[in-house]
Amino acid sequence: MKKFVTISLLLLVAALSVFIYFRFYFVFGEGVKSGELNYVVRKGFLFKTYEGKLIQAGFRTQTAGLQSYEFEFSVPDKELAERLMLLGGQNVELHYKEYFGRLPWRGFTKFIVDSIVSSSPTYRPYSPALPPAPAPQIEGAEAI
Repeated sequence: MKKFVTISLLLLVAALSVFIYFRFYFVFGEGVKSGELNYVVRKGFLFKTYEGKLIQAGFRTQTAGLQSYEFEFSVPDKELAERLMLLGGQNVELHYKEYFGRLPWRGFTKFIVDSIVSSSPTYRPYSPALPPAPAPQIEGAEAI
């Protein structure tokens, strides 16, 4: 009977270990998302984590249903989060990993950003800035 209990406990611990690994540490998917970085903030009650939001450009279709253009993500690396904070309002491409479950010390979301692929200033076609003034013309000077 003692042998049966020991084997049962070992199988239970092994099954629980496999479940925890696949639920919280197995990378389900990874990829790159691009869009305008809305914000990155540090928040939380017990575990302070860096959370961000990326606004993706696109068009809505005429079919029924909802499609989110917001990508919410977590950043476990402080240095990367600080770099992202400086890129607010710019177009960025972020590499992320997706997990089945979230861990409180890793972030509020299942999407974990681990690197910046590229960044560029946001294109604003209707800028309120005035066009540059023409260069003054001096009388008697020859055009080069």
